[in-house]
Amino acid sequence: MLALVLALPGAARAQAYQCRAPVVAAVPRIAPDGPRRVLPVSGYTLALSWSPEFCRPRTKARAHHLQCSGARGRFGLVVHGLWPQGPRGWPQWCPARAAPSPAELRGALCLMPSPDLVARQWAKHGACMTRRPGQYLKVIRILWEGLSLPDYDRIAREEGLTAGRIRAAFAAANPGWPARAIAVKLGPRGWLEEIRLCYGRAFQPAPCPPARRGAGDEAPARIWRGL
Repeated sequence: MLALVLALPGAARAQAYQCRAPVVAAVPRIAPDGPRRVLPVSGYTLALSWSPEFCRPRTKARAHHLQCSGARGRFGLVVHGLWPQGPRGWPQWCPARAAPSPAELRGALCLMPSPDLVARQWAKHGACMTRRPGQYLKVIRILWEGLSLPDYDRIAREEGLTAGRIRAAFAAANPGWPARAIAVKLGPRGWLEEIRLCYGRAFQPAPCPPARRGAGDEAPARIWRGL
């Protein structure tokens, strides 16, 4: 199924505002943060992080300078990762034969604005999907470029905002994406943190399992605009 995705054309609809990727001199070394799990893959989750909320407490953090300082552009939704899912749990930290090259890391930075993030997502999740990091990153880009992203900066100004409205806006912008395949992750105080898209094995939208559906439609929500 990955071969079919890699053959699809893309139509770039990035939400990185004036992103200028820096040169990457070295590949970060990644240490596992959990056990190795080699499991069958039954589907995938594409996690999109709402950057203004992520950056709110991190504007001066050196580790997040590219994403949060504003020096190389500002971001709306960015890719957190593409995660394979299993029927019971999820595979992670599978044996990897290679690490991303500096050029591959740099090529992904306007979608995933941190070399450490790119390297970790490959090591933790991508190695359970493909043999080569470049292929994993190419699948992410194809899925991303097939999406139309709502204007959540404008939607943030609406009165009575709910998780259902955030979900419905994404579904309306992407015909073929049913609301039940779109999970909305809110923080403890109701601020939007992530939108997670659920795919089946053939990379078609699929209903999110109950454990991954996120906030219910009626949950009050807020969207930080970075102001």
